Amino acid sequence: MEQTAFIESRNYKQILIHASIWAIFLVFNLMQPHIEMEQLIKRVMFIVCGNMMLFYLNYFYLVPEFLLKKKTFWYVLIILVLVVVLTYLFNLFSPEFRPQENFKPLEEGFKNPPPFPDKKPDGFFHIRMLGPFVFNILLVVTGTALRVYGEWNKNERKKQEIEVQKSSTELHFLKHQLNPHFLFNSLNSIYSLTTQKSNDAPEAVITLSELMRYMLYETNNDFVPLSKELEYIQNYLKLQRLRIAKNENVTLNIRGNEANQKIRPLLLISFIENAFKYGTDFKGNTEVKIEININEDELHFKCVNLIGRTKVDRNHSGIGLKNTRERLDLLYPGKHNLEVEDTGEHFTVDLTLKLS
Repeated sequence: MEQTAFIESRNYKQILIHASIWAIFLVFNLMQPHIEMEQLIKRVMFIVCGNMMLFYLNYFYLVPEFLLKKKTFWYVLIILVLVVVLTYLFNLFSPEFRPQENFKPLEEGFKNPPPFPDKKPDGFFHIRMLGPFVFNILLVVTGTALRVYGEWNKNERKKQEIEVQKSSTELHFLKHQLNPHFLFNSLNSIYSLTTQKSNDAPEAVITLSELMRYMLYETNNDFVPLSKELEYIQNYLKLQRLRIAKNENVTLNIRGNEANQKIRPLLLISFIENAFKYGTDFKGNTEVKIEININEDELHFKCVNLIGRTKVDRNHSGIGLKNTRERLDLLYPGKHNLEVEDTGEHFTVDLTLKLS
């Protein structure tokens, strides 16, 4: 509905602009002093109407059917023929514009102006042809430029719409990849607690329900409050600490004021998931250190994890980093800096993000 209204508004503006230009052109042609009304009407008939016919024939038919379809030779040939014929007709049928019979100059002693000579000087007809010919060419060039620009502008809008739809589809796909991935890992964590007969299993279920509530009801918007996203990350770490026996080196430090800040949902969780997936060594020690600093509209996220017994399969490592890289490119183009470092012992993700 909004798009239709926009198109109708744009068409209305175009009609108004065209009508205004032709009205000015008509007034300009009528501003001929001392010419009889009959002659003025003929001038409008032969010149203004002829120019409008040439302009709109070129604008609506010749440009789209010939020029835009790469039939340049035929387009130029037809335009030249039309301009020459129309210019010739203008001069052939256009009346001689003479002063009115009852014109009386201010100077005394003259009742009527001297008559025009019947014989015209040599080359007069060719000189008379030159002005209308040049004007008709300029008219055609103007119409062609306007139509070509309009088509280019329309194609650019279509490209932008396609890009927006493509980005929206990709984001939808990536987000629905992420949710099952997260749920699968979380259920594995709770399963580990139940097999160990841990008293923390009920709390883990409650924490998972909070996480799923956020994912189902909060993340459908384009942006979420940064405070809610940070609360979600805190709940995720709480769930992981319940699962991990040796969790002394699992830390999360948040500094800065997150009030009134917004962020794209589920943007950081893949980094954290990967950290826990690979951050346990062969002795069962887990080391995951996360720092989040908010400085006005800039967020700095750093996650360091131990490279433990689970080796990263770079060809089949799931969506993880790839997913988040793609989302960052789509959602924060030119507004983020992501650095990843693998030292063999520790894996570091360092992200700087402009929130606005």
